[in-house]
Amino acid sequence: MRAPIGSFENAASAADRLDLLTAPVAAAVTAGWGGFPAEQIIHVDSDPAIADTAVFVEHHGTELLDRSANCVVVAGKRGGEVTLAACLVLSSTRVDVNGVVRKQLGARKVSFAPMDTAVGETGMEYGGITPIGLPAAWPLLIDPAVVDEEWVLIGSGSRRGKLIVPGKALAALPGAVIVEGLGIRG
Repeated sequence: MRAPIGSFENAASAADRLDLLTAPVAAAVTAGWGGFPAEQIIHVDSDPAIADTAVFVEHHGTELLDRSANCVVVAGKRGGEVTLAACLVLSSTRVDVNGVVRKQLGARKVSFAPMDTAVGETGMEYGGITPIGLPAAWPLLIDPAVVDEEWVLIGSGSRRGKLIVPGKALAALPGAVIVEGLGIRG
């Protein structure tokens, strides 16, 4: 199988690579969502040593910088209550945590969730967190530029491998909310 974006030597349907996915991601891929079956999700095997965005796009194609998205876990606080959420923005942007996210979550303060919290709550590896398979109760804030991409490269739940999915499929994930201005340049 040839991946629709990037230069990958090893691409296959995610349904055929469930053993390379973390448990929550494999379960979500198997179940499908919003009419998007596992056969439309592509897994590309990759070296975990080059999983970080800058090195990854240098190795697999610089055009991926604008066609890949990063998923980060944030913690919003108001009073004694903490709300965990995920944010998905193109890799060429950063999440507007203190503006858009804080307002969207109705929080007084928002910060990136500590690594042990992000890993423990998602069941995924740090540096490979993906919007597919997140806890159903979490808000998933997505920048519209991600949804507008025909194909988007995202994490697979582990540092080994990535998923390539239709941008519109991400908007159909549980808890997904499209939020203008979520991803900002600079």
